[in-house]
Amino acid sequence: MSVTQQQLDRYADLIVGIGVKLQKGQKLVVNATTEAAELVRAVVRKAYEAGAFSVKVNWTDDIVTRTRYELAPDEAFLEEPKWYAAEMEELAENNVAVVSVVSSDPDMLKGIPHERIVNNQKTYGKTLAKYRQYMMANKFSWCVVAAPSKAWAAKVFPNVPEAEQVGKLWEAILATVRVNLDDPLAAWEEHIRKLNEKSDFLNKKQFKKLHYVAPGTDLTIELPEGHLWLAADSDNEAGVPFVANLPTEEVFTAPLASGVNGYVSSTKPLSYGGNLIDGFKLTFENGRIVGVEAETGEETLKNLVEMDEGSHYLGEVALVPHFSPISQSGILYYNTLFDENASNHLAIGSAYAFNLQGGTKMTQEELKERGLNTSMTHVDFMIGSDKMDIFGVTSDGEEIQIFRHGDWAI
Repeated sequence: MSVTQQQLDRYADLIVGIGVKLQKGQKLVVNATTEAAELVRAVVRKAYEAGAFSVKVNWTDDIVTRTRYELAPDEAFLEEPKWYAAEMEELAENNVAVVSVVSSDPDMLKGIPHERIVNNQKTYGKTLAKYRQYMMANKFSWCVVAAPSKAWAAKVFPNVPEAEQVGKLWEAILATVRVNLDDPLAAWEEHIRKLNEKSDFLNKKQFKKLHYVAPGTDLTIELPEGHLWLAADSDNEAGVPFVANLPTEEVFTAPLASGVNGYVSSTKPLSYGGNLIDGFKLTFENGRIVGVEAETGEETLKNLVEMDEGSHYLGEVALVPHFSPISQSGILYYNTLFDENASNHLAIGSAYAFNLQGGTKMTQEELKERGLNTSMTHVDFMIGSDKMDIFGVTSDGEEIQIFRHGDWAI
């Protein structure tokens, strides 16, 4: 199968209409690789048809990116992109909508010296801190979607003939975002309603802590007072709903940064910094990561944990049934957007302000006082399986099973 213009248009309709729910007169920024050009062009057209004031596309290219890491001077990875940060902050303060199209090769930076990658991540993380705070407080609408690239498709489908790999990945992506259904918009509205039923139950219970049990995992996560479980949709500062991830199958909240104890093992590879991390285990004491082990990519994982003080703690707790459509497809995407929606997952780094009652109006200091983690990074990793049980413990000690054998028990 190769993607048709009709399918691209339906996907673009979904991105513009459900993803960022673009408003008439609003500005749109699209971040994408050059291999996603067909989809980007469709999104631009649909955005203008919806009344966009302007659409700006920020292009990247995997080959160009890798060439920079190979040949640029060391000092280049320490230069702060203040011009870019200033532009994005100004746009965010003026109700921009942002679409990011992920397509990159999971192994794009394999073999590049870790110091270069880490320096670049720290520099960008520090410089874009204010913009990230805006995003994590839902000041503006944002949405992450995907389009295939040749290298990514080859990684996902190595046993498929080369000429068919991109088409095969297109087929999988369009199925996960429900574009192949008769009425994708109606399907998404129903999907959002079902996810919100789960978040409503959890919000009413206001569990004091969660206890995860699975092979290689025995972890207790305390939740802050006034935490909020959210599902697919959120409201931006202007009250306009949007869906941050297409696809999405999760219900998520913020943990108490200092309240994580025990150990947890990954169940899927993590693509981070252009490298793969796999078979890893993290150990926590009073919220802090005190042990890091990995069969593959251990140095990369340790660099992630050492990014800043906040990267030693968790910022997100997400529940996803093992029997979600993405999980049941049996496809390993080597891409967090998809793999996190096939598995319960956690995130190293910053918490979302909107996962706390009144959090979007709080300063970073106030959020920290309430127990939320802050960091220059936020990286999800997958821990779910059909052998995982999760128990919620209320403030009066009542224990309720939330997940049984990897599926919802509520």
